[in-house]
Amino acid sequence: MSNGTTATIEPKVTLDGPKPKTTIQRIDVRAVIVPLRRPVIAGIGRFDTWPLILVDIETSGGIRGQSYVAPYRAQAVPAVVATLRDLSATLIGQPVSPVAMFEGAFKALNVVGAAGISVIAISALDMALWDALGKEAGVPLAELLGGTVGPVRSYKSNGLWRHSVSTLAQEARELADEGGFMAMKLRLGNEHVRDDIAAINAVRDGVGGEIDLMVDFNQALGLGDAVRRCHELDDQGLYWFEEPIAYDNVRGYSQLAGKVRTPLQMGENYYGGRDLLTFLEAGGVHYAMGDLMRIGGVTGWMRTAAIAGAAGIQFSNHLYPEIAAHLLRVSPSAHWLEWVDWASPILIDPLAPSNGHVSASRLPGIGMAWDEKAVARYAIDV
Repeated sequence: MSNGTTATIEPKVTLDGPKPKTTIQRIDVRAVIVPLRRPVIAGIGRFDTWPLILVDIETSGGIRGQSYVAPYRAQAVPAVVATLRDLSATLIGQPVSPVAMFEGAFKALNVVGAAGISVIAISALDMALWDALGKEAGVPLAELLGGTVGPVRSYKSNGLWRHSVSTLAQEARELADEGGFMAMKLRLGNEHVRDDIAAINAVRDGVGGEIDLMVDFNQALGLGDAVRRCHELDDQGLYWFEEPIAYDNVRGYSQLAGKVRTPLQMGENYYGGRDLLTFLEAGGVHYAMGDLMRIGGVTGWMRTAAIAGAAGIQFSNHLYPEIAAHLLRVSPSAHWLEWVDWASPILIDPLAPSNGHVSASRLPGIGMAWDEKAVARYAIDV
């Protein structure tokens, strides 16, 4: 100060002490099977309905955190639910801390495997806990993680499965009109390359040649056939080749990556950031994506997205658009959002794409709310 004296700032003293940590009071796990507007038909099978496992975590502050996972096969639901309930019993009375839960659950389940059903259950709980934290803070998940809510570039993935080529053009037009999409995904891997080319041409006949067209083989090919098929399709102007061979064939993807011009996309089957790192070190990936059910929920996504960002690999989501629309806003190498509406039948006010973009809910947390009448309609006993 100008008079040579020293100013001091007295600390503010409170008598209340630290605020008690919010704890987990109750966890409910339910399951539904919802209809699909367009059946899923690919090398992995045909699905006319879609199972969803719903998780609700009630906190000591009266907040309810919510999430869902979709394990594809209805027959798998009881095993996932059993693991969820097993984990849930250990969490009652614990702080609402998704990172602590994440680390502790992996240690507890390591003896039965740190992949598969174990990770699916951990992911469901992790996402619900992050939703509860966002609601407690009164901000959307994207803001809780340091970002903002806003539009994310998206592609339509609600159709164009492996069915009759004669229906693809009309279906592509319908898909493009449902949200103004200029990018969509087609499933390939037919027995003959001529059938794959016919499918590509049909889609472009329906929506024009300017659309970004991603193709997904759903692991339908062996390595030798994949080398041949990808070479034969390399001049089709496709955006990416997704999972042409078995997802865990690290050496095969490394070989294939050096033989094609069209970038390879994979990652929906990664169980955490170490799987991505393995493929990066092998040189077997050009684009990557994360499936929130397998990648480890929000916590696992953030850790994996950091690896992708450091490596300069563009990172997209696989399914779970309601949550991914938040996370892609805080991911350093965010790429595309895959849009599907498969959970919409049991949601109040589901997201609605506009001009080929999707914006997350601006409500606190993830912003999802169950339509309880619909949940009751589609509920199954587990």
